[in-house]
Amino acid sequence: MKKVLFYTNQFFGQVGGEDMAYCQPEVTEGMRGSANTFGAPLKDTAEIVATVVCGDNFYAENMETGRAFLREQIEKYHPDMVIAGPAFNAGRFGIACGDVCKTAKEMGVEAITGLYEENPAVEMYKKDCYILKVGKSAAGIRKAVPLMAGFAKKLLTGEKIGSPKEEQYYAKGQRVNLFREKNGAERAVDMLLAKVNGQPYETELEISTYEKVEPSTPIADLSKAKIALCTTGGIVPFGNPDHMVAATAKFWKDYALGDAQRLEQGQWESVHAGFDPVYANEDPNRVAPYDMLKILEKEGVIGSVHPFLASTTGNSTSVADATRMGQEIARRLLDAGVNGVLLTST
Repeated sequence: MKKVLFYTNQFFGQVGGEDMAYCQPEVTEGMRGSANTFGAPLKDTAEIVATVVCGDNFYAENMETGRAFLREQIEKYHPDMVIAGPAFNAGRFGIACGDVCKTAKEMGVEAITGLYEENPAVEMYKKDCYILKVGKSAAGIRKAVPLMAGFAKKLLTGEKIGSPKEEQYYAKGQRVNLFREKNGAERAVDMLLAKVNGQPYETELEISTYEKVEPSTPIADLSKAKIALCTTGGIVPFGNPDHMVAATAKFWKDYALGDAQRLEQGQWESVHAGFDPVYANEDPNRVAPYDMLKILEKEGVIGSVHPFLASTTGNSTSVADATRMGQEIARRLLDAGVNGVLLTST
């Protein structure tokens, strides 16, 4: 029997919800939490010898510690494979699963996970390990487990792995030489003819597509417009009282600015993990230029400044979460009579 080391987060490890997102990594002999769902489909091939559980926030903010703990367990249990997740569209959990698999691969241990296509970890880690295509939420776990377990059995038994489409994993970006009867130009023309004639065809190069958003009409008179400031640069009140995350944000906050003319050093800071925040903390207006908006207001270039800062962290945030937060912010600003928005990033 092959040996599998399983990784999951605090929720699927039955430690707790978001309130336990900072729980430190721990290991349990055998199966725990969602690892139990893999036991039956793997029983003829492998045994899950231990389950590692770690809080999403803890791993995201202490990756070296998380990696070190995982390495210790790999050295202890000598698994043939690490299975992480599935994390579906959970950004922080997905990044942890991807990093866990990458760490295992670096130690010579095969590793797989399962992520939804919009999970930011897909682009970050698909070149490092096999990532199976799973649903958006935990509601899809009944399909995800057989898919991942079946793929794991193929890897563990040395069975030939098919194409990304056949096996339902994200292409790893590796070029493989194949011999075809027709060259690329001929195949391209065949696909084009099939497409214009309404016949089925299969592309050899999938291109990511995103929703097209129609731009708003220009503001007719800025001197009478109420302008709001929004940022994905992670600018928050000093001390981060609302616990804004450093990456893969799921929420945003609206901070009252009152009569302030600028964001003062020591009162505001950036918690963004995608850049060195030293200069942003020295002058928060470098990321969220509230001071410049107030100057434009005094000069009459704009009518007024909305006295609130809408802030979140854009680092590795999924398209789905960003869309939802954007819609929530837009509704709030429309209710406040805002005519335009200045959105700053990093």
